[in-house]
Amino acid sequence: MIIVLVAVAVFALFYIVIYNGLVGKKNQVENAFASIDTMLKKRYDLIPNLVATVKQYATHEKETLTEITELRAKAISGSLSSDEQVQVDNQISKAMGGIMVAVESYPELKANENFVQLQRTLNETEEQISAARRAFNAAVTDFNNAIEMFPSSIVAGMMNYARRQLFEIPKTERENIDVGKLFDN
Repeated sequence: MIIVLVAVAVFALFYIVIYNGLVGKKNQVENAFASIDTMLKKRYDLIPNLVATVKQYATHEKETLTEITELRAKAISGSLSSDEQVQVDNQISKAMGGIMVAVESYPELKANENFVQLQRTLNETEEQISAARRAFNAAVTDFNNAIEMFPSSIVAGMMNYARRQLFEIPKTERENIDVGKLFDN
């Protein structure tokens, strides 16, 4: 009887340790995502100012400006899951890159002090988002490993934990940059 009680106690202790570890990892993922969310909010606040400044000069990029505005509205709606937020953020990053490339065609815009300040602030924000993404991806990888590895996978299954999506760079941004094309203008 004592052996059974000891075995049950060891199993219960083992379960509690794994359970608490999984909850801690889930909370780390949520905390890391909250950091990204804070940085994205800062970026979303900058977008209207950037769009307004660029609109004065870049009438040809209306479609991209509209896309960025729509994506921003979708992102701040509060109706997205964290995985959907990741996808929308990747789309915004791609569109913002397109705007910055288009700006090269407008020397008077590049010289505009408001635009330069906005661009500097946006660059700082992008660096902070990048750092927050790295922290998020580390937390998600740790969480995903924990829910997939035995024996914690058993407890994770009982808790209905599922893999979380990493922030990933879109394939188009992974391609090598042809520096020669940058100097052809």
